[in-house]
Amino acid sequence: MDAQFAIAGKSFAISVTDKGVAHSIVKMKHNADKTYELTPHTLMSVTGVPGDTSNFSEYIQGNVRLYGIRNSQNLSPSETASFIRGELANALRSRRPKQVNMLVMGYDKNTKESSLYWIDYLSAIAKIPYAAHGHCSYFVLSVMDREYNPDITLEQGFEIIKKCIAAVKMRFPINFSDYTIKVVDSDGVREVEMADI
Repeated sequence: MDAQFAIAGKSFAISVTDKGVAHSIVKMKHNADKTYELTPHTLMSVTGVPGDTSNFSEYIQGNVRLYGIRNSQNLSPSETASFIRGELANALRSRRPKQVNMLVMGYDKNTKESSLYWIDYLSAIAKIPYAAHGHCSYFVLSVMDREYNPDITLEQGFEIIKKCIAAVKMRFPINFSDYTIKVVDSDGVREVEMADI
């Protein structure tokens, strides 16, 4: 039971993930960070089977960084998402498919625009302005449908995030105690506390 959602404006993207890790009816961890910084301007958040999420995410993180070292240039967010999709597709065709859903977001310094990519465990990919994975998607997508517009500011993005978290708290029977909120923009990736939004 994971909560993972994100929203992208023209020059920023905001990622929200819950901090809990559960197995069956037992909460194993309450302070997990389910995001991975792939480059200084690209962030990936993951949800799915705990073993697959950590192993596959570390594999992707290592390969994206290796590409940057070998070529003296980091992958753009769209190139990173395409690479991830290719690796998921290869795993799907092998005997070891990965049960991992991801949101990849970033700020492209060349085009000066942010982007958000929705990727599921079947290696389907879509570039969209807002997205969600997990059971929370039943509640947050309707809020984002109603509130989103292409010209939102970072402050308006935070307001939408607050409304999404409120909808999950009010309607979802399982209480997610805390969230990791990260922003990706021209300054890079940074974490934001709930109290600051």
